[in-house]
Amino acid sequence: MILYLHGFRSSPSSMKARLVGERMAELGLAADFVCPQLPASPAAAMALALNLIDGVPAERLCVVGSSLGGYYATWLAERVGCRAVVLNPAVTPLRNLDQHVGVTTQFHSDEPFEFKQEYIAELDALAVAKISRPERYFLIAASGDEVLDYRDMLAHYAGARQHVIEGSDHAIGEFAEHVAPVLAFCGVGAGR
Repeated sequence: MILYLHGFRSSPSSMKARLVGERMAELGLAADFVCPQLPASPAAAMALALNLIDGVPAERLCVVGSSLGGYYATWLAERVGCRAVVLNPAVTPLRNLDQHVGVTTQFHSDEPFEFKQEYIAELDALAVAKISRPERYFLIAASGDEVLDYRDMLAHYAGARQHVIEGSDHAIGEFAEHVAPVLAFCGVGAGR
């Protein structure tokens, strides 16, 4: 099973989530792909994620997370012992998310998105100071990420499988080229 966690103000309609879901469907594995709309509250988002993976053995689970979703994926991987693919993950979101407190909209719709001050403490509670088993992680980081510093990602996921895309951007515009290695790391392939 792949649980895909989108980033801040994003949704299951994001390009990366759609590409992974479409490839899983092409492989006849649509039922093994879950990408929920995450609530703004980090605590509620993780409660939802834990509920969705309840009963799934860790060895059958891979969490793929983009940006803030990568921060969440790391917390989940540490908590349940599964693999995680992190795509331009937020390593220390507390640095800049406080400037987003308030009401805005989601990126892929006009739906309101409210990020409350108390969510900062919820994020802090999910912090992973150091990953415990680097071999469970696959980091894809873009050196041209305009939102987050890829060098922080490389340091935080030291020892993990790492792929640095020279240039690119926070969204990883050429992500279609990386879907196959992501799925392979998750244990999904054309022969499955």
